[in-house]
Amino acid sequence: MKLQFKEQEFQLDAVSAVTDIFLGQSKQSGIRYMADPGRQKSDEVDLVLDAYQNAPIQLDQEAIRKNVHAVQTRFGLRLSESLSIDKVVDKVSERLAYNFSVEMETGTGKTYTYIRTIMELNKRYGWLKFIIVVPSVAIREGVLKSLEIMKSHFQEVYEKQPRYFVYDSSRLGDLDSFANSSDLQIMVINSQAFNAKGKDARRIHSEQESFRWRRPIDVLAAMNPIMIIDEPQSVEGKQTKERLKDFKPLFTLRYSATHKEKHDMVYRLDAMDAYNQKLVKKIAVKAIEQAGLTGSQGYLYLQELLPRKSGSPKAKVEFEVRTKSGVKRKTRIVEEPFDLFAESGNLSSYQGMTLSQFNARDNKIQVGATQELYVGEVMGEVDESSMRRIQIRETIKSHLEKESRLYNSGIKVLSLFFIDEVAKYKQYDAQNDPHNGEYAQIFEEEYESQVRQFLRTQEPSPYYRYLESHLDGNAVHAGYFSVDKVKKSDKTVFVDYKSASEKKSNSSNDKDAYDLIMKDKERLLSFEEPVRFLFSHSALKEGWDNPNVFQICTLKQSSAETRKRQEIGRGMRLAVDQKGVRQDFELLQTEVHEINKLTVIANESYEQFVRSLQAELKEVLVNRPVKFDVALFENKLIENEAGEKIRITKEQAESIQHDLFSHGYIDKKGQLTANYFTAKENNQLNLSDTLPGYEKQVVEVLESIYQPGKYKIENENNTTVQFSKEVNKENISRKEFLALWNQINRKTTYQVTFDDAELVEQSVDYINEKLIVSQPVYNITQASADQMTKEGLGLVVGENDRHHEYVENSQIATQYDLLGEVADHTGLTRKVIAEILSKIYVYQFEKFKQNPEEFILKVSKLINEQKATQIIKHIQYNILEDEYGIDLFYDNEETAKLSDEHLLESKKGIYNFVKVDSGIERKFKESLEQYEDVRVYVKLPGKFRISTPLGDYNPDWAIAFREGSVKHIYFVAETKGSMSSLQLKQSEKEKIECAKVHFRALIEAGLISDQYIYGVVSSYEDLLGLVK
Repeated sequence: MKLQFKEQEFQLDAVSAVTDIFLGQSKQSGIRYMADPGRQKSDEVDLVLDAYQNAPIQLDQEAIRKNVHAVQTRFGLRLSESLSIDKVVDKVSERLAYNFSVEMETGTGKTYTYIRTIMELNKRYGWLKFIIVVPSVAIREGVLKSLEIMKSHFQEVYEKQPRYFVYDSSRLGDLDSFANSSDLQIMVINSQAFNAKGKDARRIHSEQESFRWRRPIDVLAAMNPIMIIDEPQSVEGKQTKERLKDFKPLFTLRYSATHKEKHDMVYRLDAMDAYNQKLVKKIAVKAIEQAGLTGSQGYLYLQELLPRKSGSPKAKVEFEVRTKSGVKRKTRIVEEPFDLFAESGNLSSYQGMTLSQFNARDNKIQVGATQELYVGEVMGEVDESSMRRIQIRETIKSHLEKESRLYNSGIKVLSLFFIDEVAKYKQYDAQNDPHNGEYAQIFEEEYESQVRQFLRTQEPSPYYRYLESHLDGNAVHAGYFSVDKVKKSDKTVFVDYKSASEKKSNSSNDKDAYDLIMKDKERLLSFEEPVRFLFSHSALKEGWDNPNVFQICTLKQSSAETRKRQEIGRGMRLAVDQKGVRQDFELLQTEVHEINKLTVIANESYEQFVRSLQAELKEVLVNRPVKFDVALFENKLIENEAGEKIRITKEQAESIQHDLFSHGYIDKKGQLTANYFTAKENNQLNLSDTLPGYEKQVVEVLESIYQPGKYKIENENNTTVQFSKEVNKENISRKEFLALWNQINRKTTYQVTFDDAELVEQSVDYINEKLIVSQPVYNITQASADQMTKEGLGLVVGENDRHHEYVENSQIATQYDLLGEVADHTGLTRKVIAEILSKIYVYQFEKFKQNPEEFILKVSKLINEQKATQIIKHIQYNILEDEYGIDLFYDNEETAKLSDEHLLESKKGIYNFVKVDSGIERKFKESLEQYEDVRVYVKLPGKFRISTPLGDYNPDWAIAFREGSVKHIYFVAETKGSMSSLQLKQSEKEKIECAKVHFRALIEAGLISDQYIYGVVSSYEDLLGLVK
């Protein structure tokens, strides 16, 4: 097959955006100059010293500025206030070197666009010498492949094709050919070839004997090359930016979807444009998450190591923690030594596991006495193989469903698996003969199983016969990794990156793997090639893609380094058929996204994946206008379908603004309203007569507005409120508060008695009735997005698109002291626990094997509830001599962000701020501030506690009323949304009952002068009903 290329308007716009910057420049096909001969050896043949450099820019800075503004106006971009210019100093003169940026979303043909721009610059202005700078071997090979397969296309369009080569420090003679040529020439160079200085200086900056004692960089700089930076955000570190100036470029063009530094932007096709114009695939998500954690496998994931200026680094780890609601996974930044057993809440699976020897250089830590864990690795995951198997299975199922629909259209479907290491895919014996790794073995088993199941549901057809001929799972998958030659053998083996630095820079040792990917792209797209499933390194970044990747599955832990758009970018291009024809909107019209849909099989929850992806989209769309203002339309050049152009005046822009507001399409802040989107969707937009015949163009401008919606980005520089430093000295000194405090600040202890036999009987009945233990299960969610709105992708979970897979026969790898664990949780003796467990139903006891950690937690909870019921009516509080001092308020460790909407300023409080937990508390606090009868109040610090059998209890409020205003001037209040005991949690209700007994003891001891000081309320009105 041969890939077909056609002229697409958005690509031609991007080309003209660059070429029109130089309108007024005359064409001059290179300037002849005398090349530097270097130090010629006596036996060398005569040198060719005739060389050709790019003609200088004839336009002055003001002319360039006007042209740039005209281009920016044409494409609806903000005008550059000043141009981005570098000064180039030659031997005898100084000149300006301009910098321009072009933004194009991944998958829209960025490489084609800049190669065509080269061709057009040569055609219009005669410039000859171009240097393309790339950050990795992947992109370099992609550029070379593009130059190769586009030759005939450009021959047809321009009646010439570019000559190109790769810079290689071992073949410096190529640079002389580059200089001597009077025809169009392109050099492709990796940034690693020139981005060092000092003792690490590359050969390009040094005089080379083999190059007649010349510096290669000087030979290149003499040609005034035009520089094209591919993916500048990956190229231009501080060092590289400085070294780029050594090329003394005529000007520099930067192409990317995600510019970090935006020079003068002359064209933009961002993610929102590309998606809504259907220039890239539709995105669908199939999310797989683990539920029903058992906490019995010692799960540990090392996310990253964080170096410090001195001492050992910190480690960011994820592990399981026992909580009141069950076992949860928590991510924490920890220091060595770190006792996992203690920090997990004494989970038995972490017994003896201490983290130590944090090593940032080798990216590893030690677990326990001997085991090592590297960054990105996970150990002890509950049935990890089960999860990976389900991921692989779901990928195959999506593949077969997609393939069955597209086969008759001549579109081959590819699926891509990302993994972290070769060993998971392929392993080698002592003779270096290969055999399947874990994932390859799982894949083959699942592929053959899924194909057989699929065939049973299909009628005989061409696709049926195709699938029938590809039943063998071994033939349909292949791996793309680095390839090493085995010494003294014709064998080759797959390998991982050979050093940490190569892994970090994604550089040269993956060259063989990338050659295979790039150079066999057409073969992969052919039905004659059986391979349809690809396994490769998760580190693949920009430069790797194939138009017919329809599924992407990441068989690894998600990493902060690999962003969602980077992962999905490997499959965003529109597909091609067996003739190489792109399946685009022009061909398919409204069906384009029915054919072109990329499914991401995510190893996290649907909500997590979408949240991460939306956040990244929001970042890249942040440069869009966020509201309507006159400047959005003023001076904008628009063209209607008849080809008529007008430039909008300020008066016309103000008229548009007035009409949009009067129709309710924008609000006072300039935001597009729901009325606008509803009217647009129903084709009922009522636009004014200000610009008759240009209504469509007005809508296009309005559509450029990005609405962040309800996203709230927290400012990290916001001041943090430390409550201990916010004590209101006046309020804490008030006599009313001191009188209140002195009555409630005594500490107590409790004692209870209960009948063991009654507790056993009640607990057995309660467990038999209430015990439910979950079975580990994987939830699978599939969703897709039909369009991208201003708030991001409109991902929707369709009918019947959620299901789950249960993990059968889960193995318990940890031995449990069941009686001891439940005894520890309940405070009862092993004898009592043994009596309870021996009397419950057998089927209930069998649930221990199903999920031991949850069984222990649930049984303990049920026993504790019965224990609480038994003891609550017999509890007695004894008053201690100890009391809470006033320093309690100055030792409050609570903090909050000023930006926190739950943080409220306070005038009558002991603190200048109050942090509320609910709308009820917010309203209650506001009432305390508003009513004059309230003299002073405090939201009691967390350290003010009343001991109860259910755990410590912290009342909400302490309030002192103005003397004479109410009957009970001192009161401690608990605010709850419901007074019904049925709607309060059992433990909350029992703690409240204990608190009543506590305060009653203080009253009986004469420490509290009032007979009524504590109660539960849901509003200030309830409070008044109690104290009046």
